[in-house]
Amino acid sequence: MNFREPKTLGRTGLKAGRLGVASSYGAPAEAYEEAFERGINYFYWGAIRRGGMARAIRNIVSRGKRDALIIVLQSYSRSAGLMERFFQKGLKNLGIDQADVLLLGWHNKPPSARIIEKALVMRERGMFRFLALSGHNRKLFPILAGDASFDLFHLRYNAVHRGAEEEVFAKISPENRPGLISFTATRWGDLLNPRKMPPGEKPPRAADCYRFVMSHPMVDVCMAGPKNVGEMREALTALQLGPLSEEEMARMQRIGAYIHSHHKHLFAR
Repeated sequence: MNFREPKTLGRTGLKAGRLGVASSYGAPAEAYEEAFERGINYFYWGAIRRGGMARAIRNIVSRGKRDALIIVLQSYSRSAGLMERFFQKGLKNLGIDQADVLLLGWHNKPPSARIIEKALVMRERGMFRFLALSGHNRKLFPILAGDASFDLFHLRYNAVHRGAEEEVFAKISPENRPGLISFTATRWGDLLNPRKMPPGEKPPRAADCYRFVMSHPMVDVCMAGPKNVGEMREALTALQLGPLSEEEMARMQRIGAYIHSHHKHLFAR
């Protein structure tokens, strides 16, 4: 397994770098542009639409490289009309006519018929190419995997929250499946916190958290949320280091199990 090689996002046919980058944490445009030059092309302008990623996307597009990007716009809206309005605003702010992915955000049960109908109409009109869904109810993803409406899933997976291994990855056929995108590789920073480690254990580096996620063969893209150029470069280090060794994997699992049992979270399972 070579993390520097792109991977096909399930049945979409899109080729994506193994790391994806999110806009919400404030990294500047130069950080995203450096990541793009290193093969990172899954750009999630999502929960918080920061200007740094927007500027990077406009700069990359202006250089004639739009086709190399996979641009994801998210909607949390439960109103079909508002979903389209805010999506159009996002396209305008990025200076593009079409996104690659519309991500329906935080759905722990199937989206309403009105939302799906509107999304499919938007896709037919050429506003985006592929439909994605995110949520914290892992059992929903295998149920929806056979629904041709959905092309990608965004789900939680890290060394603390490993339930996706049995509840999602083991229950979705590797053939003709949706693309699988993992978020919160550091468990919202807990895996980097010295105060939450087992006694005598040093925290892993962020790159090791990304390597843990990307080491699972069912994960196509692991999301990173850098705040600055330094954090972006740390994330990119994971691509060079490659999959975890058996010893490194055992250590990450040991730390993850300890945090899971000692430091509960809203999404503790």
